[in-house]
Amino acid sequence: MDPEDGPARSDIPGLGRRLDDEMDQIVGRLWDLAHAQSRFQDLLDAVMAVGRELELPVVLRRVITTAMGLVDARYGALGVLSEDGEHLEEFIPVGLSEQEAADLAGVALPHGRGLLGHLIHHPEPLRVADIGTHPDAVGFPPGHPPMHTLLGVAVSSRGRVYGNLYLTQRRDGQPFDRQDQDIVVALAGAAGLAIENARLYRQVRAGAEYFQRLLLPQLPDLAPFVTAAVYRPAATPHHVGGDWYDALMLPDGTCALVIGDVGGHDLKAAATMAQTRNMLRALLYDRRTPPSAILTQLDRTLDAITDNPITTACVVRIEPAENGWTLHWSTAGHPPPLLIGPDGTARYLDSEPGLPLGVDTDVPRPDHKHPMPANATLVLYTDGLIEHPVRPLDEGLTALARTAAAHADVPLDGLCRTLADAHLGDGRDDLAVLALRTPPGPHGA
Repeated sequence: MDPEDGPARSDIPGLGRRLDDEMDQIVGRLWDLAHAQSRFQDLLDAVMAVGRELELPVVLRRVITTAMGLVDARYGALGVLSEDGEHLEEFIPVGLSEQEAADLAGVALPHGRGLLGHLIHHPEPLRVADIGTHPDAVGFPPGHPPMHTLLGVAVSSRGRVYGNLYLTQRRDGQPFDRQDQDIVVALAGAAGLAIENARLYRQVRAGAEYFQRLLLPQLPDLAPFVTAAVYRPAATPHHVGGDWYDALMLPDGTCALVIGDVGGHDLKAAATMAQTRNMLRALLYDRRTPPSAILTQLDRTLDAITDNPITTACVVRIEPAENGWTLHWSTAGHPPPLLIGPDGTARYLDSEPGLPLGVDTDVPRPDHKHPMPANATLVLYTDGLIEHPVRPLDEGLTALARTAAAHADVPLDGLCRTLADAHLGDGRDDLAVLALRTPPGPHGA
């Protein structure tokens, strides 16, 4: 080497080692920074994931699994506190294998004593390197998998503690560290808000469903006919639907059945349903006109005085005939009625459908008639019973007819429940089923 270039690195005692050490430190800090940035991004993703849920059971399990992923824990659990905050009302464990779960079969879930009780009464973050040596530890029940390390964090929002999050056994075998604690504490804050929102949503939804059920009628005595109905809300979050049904005896001695579905999935749809049902009931009772004329007048009235969304409906009159009864009906964009004969054969009364309400009030509406013998069953339903996004509508209709025929001889309320419980639709829409059965003899003889 040229002397003018200065001494080589190897010519200065200890320089190479010091430079290597400094480089290692720089690389280490860069690695820690990159790791911290990665965990921060994981935390942001986790907070967003937890905040998107509104169903409380889903929120609780999502909080646990998300926390486990953030700190790479083998086991996790969430203890939900009672209203007075003194004990665990619910305990949700996650991470147990099938064998571990089987070994704990019959063992009561913890109620909040020992270390769990310590966190209830002292809601500060708790890290334990060896559970067995902690003064508040009371041991594990027989069959419980071995657990040595613990990270416990209170889940709270606006000063109220909803529960405690427990994580055990980091997969690398090391105790939980301060970084683990900080990231889980941050998640727990978001989880507290998510749980609060989910509880509020559940209360609002329960109130909305109760409101909607209050709007549906108690079926009156329609002797000689037997009637039954069932309504089921959708499983989809935010969904309060506009399905409804009605049945009444008219002054001219005929029996009227109605089923309908207002577009929309909120309280407005439910309120619109009530308004439409009451108008239709008044028209049916006041006028002696065919079902098509009733629907036409209803459509024109709604168009003139409301801004209601598009609505489907089916109006049926069951009129006395010489050897039984005559079905006289008209539909407004609604699925066809299903008739089950005395022999148990089910068939759809396919006919020309009319337009849904709210589309065009000037288009004429057709009427249809079909004989209805003694000991026959008529089933009216909304599309939530049969619609599924991955299956053609015809398959849902076929499955409904098959199920109805297989249970044609059961009591009518049982038939309605069976159809509603058959899960022929995807559960994302509410559903209603209304059924009527004629007596064994003509005109109730």
